[in-house]
Amino acid sequence: MKKLLLLVCSIFTSISFAQTDEEVLRTIYTQSLTNGKSYEWLDYLSNKIGGRLSGSANAEKAVVWGQTELEKLGLDSVWLQEVMVPKWIRGEKESAYFQTNSETQAPVNVCALGGSIATPSSGLKAKVIEVQNFEELTTLGKEKIKGKIVFFNRPMQADLITTFSAYGGCVNQRYAGAMEAAKFQAAGVIVRSMNLRLDDFPHTGSMSYGDLPNDQRIPSAAISTNDAEKLSDALKKDENLEFYFKQSCEQLEDVKSYNVIGEITGSEFPNEYMIVGGHLDSWDLGDGSHDDGAGVVQSMDVLRLLKESGIKPKRSIRVVLFMNEENGLRGGNKYAEEAEKNKETHVFALESDAGGFTPRGFNFDCSDANFEQVLSWKPLFKPYLIHYFEKGGSGADVGPLKNDSNVLAGLRPDSQRYFDYHHASNDTFDAVNKRELELGAATMTSLVYLFDKYGTNPLVSAKELKD
Repeated sequence: MKKLLLLVCSIFTSISFAQTDEEVLRTIYTQSLTNGKSYEWLDYLSNKIGGRLSGSANAEKAVVWGQTELEKLGLDSVWLQEVMVPKWIRGEKESAYFQTNSETQAPVNVCALGGSIATPSSGLKAKVIEVQNFEELTTLGKEKIKGKIVFFNRPMQADLITTFSAYGGCVNQRYAGAMEAAKFQAAGVIVRSMNLRLDDFPHTGSMSYGDLPNDQRIPSAAISTNDAEKLSDALKKDENLEFYFKQSCEQLEDVKSYNVIGEITGSEFPNEYMIVGGHLDSWDLGDGSHDDGAGVVQSMDVLRLLKESGIKPKRSIRVVLFMNEENGLRGGNKYAEEAEKNKETHVFALESDAGGFTPRGFNFDCSDANFEQVLSWKPLFKPYLIHYFEKGGSGADVGPLKNDSNVLAGLRPDSQRYFDYHHASNDTFDAVNKRELELGAATMTSLVYLFDKYGTNPLVSAKELKD
């Protein structure tokens, strides 16, 4: 009789504690909004450590901090994954002005682009030629470009609702502008900041010289959108004006750094891995709160929220704090290389690298069958105003894990304000809203929970079969 009573109690307890998916998501959101850690973590990462350029002392402090905090969560394992990263330093604060025939100097706000060489120690001064694209460079030719500073002034397209599309439409002038202008023997390059609003903040970002020899490389800097407008207006009045800028940046030898990884081992399928992550490095002008401190702390909180919500994952779930997304992608590539070498099966990967704003949904890089499964979950997210479920790019750091069967996803917050802060000195902790950040962490955790519970769909959809 006693054994029968215990069996009945056991069955009753199991049924009582069985939760629907709606109830589990409600628990996750409640935990994040009333007991979240993401904002507290971001406060420390941003205000106690600060900007975390790859190879810098602050980046290494962030590695130690990340490992320590993950160990406090009582995960099954926490470790560092060694990766060599580039070390570029900005040096002294940049200065710039343009000068018209009246010899009046108009100061402007500029910053060196990541990876650029320095100007001569006394600075660089030359006439300016404004262009919109690389085709215009070819049309002008060496005769009109040689010895001048090329001013790339193509703005982000304001009528595109998805601001990342606007960014993608003009970022090539920042990344490859110096490489292209150097082919025509330009003296230097100034690029309009990747920013939709008019303000005084220059926005840095990575650039490349490709395979240009060192003696053909030219300095490259970003100019604020307000000052880009002023310079363009001044050129219309005086095409012979001169522009001066000075920067003392330098590329040093690669140095050792680390990805920071924590894991909850799966209870049923420990050899199937799901990861969630953001990049620990940032640019040096601000403290990297939106890009990508927000993604780092949200990803950390996913594992904490799973534990706090009483969820025991079937599959092994890892948080990965990637190093060197901004100027090299070494961390993402290293993680994928090690996963392949160790023959690890990664079924799902989620990245947060679009700021800590209000979550709207996700982009998915997956099969039609898996996407159909995702769409079936939309009603679960409706109470939280999460409505954006689209096929598209996931994230730079998880991208190298892509194969024919897994699912990659990227959190998509509201993007309208993101490029106001992206890679600029105003990307600071005060620009992040606590509630928005916590909603993002809960949304990520909910998606991880669902993919862990139901797995990735192995079936081929009717459309794929037809194709």
